[in-house]
Parts: sequence; C-alpha cells; structure tokens
Amino acid sequence: MDIGQLHQSIRTENVRITDHADEEIAADCLVLDDVYASVLAGEIIEDYLTDHPLPSCLVYGQSTRGDPIHSVWAYNQVSGRAVLVTVYRPDPDRWIDWRQRKKL
Repeated sequence: MDIGQLHQSIRTENVRITDHADEEIAADCLVLDDVYASVLAGEIIEDYLTDHPLPSCLVYGQSTRGDPIHSVWAYNQVSGRAVLVTVYRPDPDRWIDWRQRKKL
C-alpha cells in the first residue's frame, strides 16, 4: 500500500470509518481531523499484506498538537476508498520512538 493512496482518499473524502474506529476515537478523546492530519503528515510503519478482506497498514503520525497517533488503514483498489479500521494513542511502554515495537 502507498501512503499517497490514503492521502488521496482523505483529501477527496472517500473514507469509510468502521464502528470500531469510531469507538476508539471517542475512547481516546481524539478528533477525526487529528487522525486525518496524522496520516497526511505520517508514515506507514507496518504492512499487513495478508489481511482480509483487504490488505492494511499501520500509520504513525502526530495530531495537530504533536501527540502520537497510530491508525490502521485498509485500501480498496477498485473503489479508491480508504477504510479506517482502528486508531489509538500508542503506549510508550510498547513502542520505540512510536515506530518500532519493543520486544517484551
């Protein structure tokens, strides 16, 4: 997956937000605009090419206030629609520089 595809989907508002992602946004007191901003200025840090029904990826970025955000996205090549699968504030005890998982 190319992050440019996610950027295009966000800019054209061709995004589907799963119920789970919507619940996580509320639980972590996030704002959807911050999630989008984190992707537009972020980077893909993990690819999940075998996910079904669509391949997905983990994106790391920052909110407009500089807070780290991780979001999992799938992308439908046929429709050009991005799917926000989940989103969360990463736990500093589990991540190195928000990009690499610590070995536990």
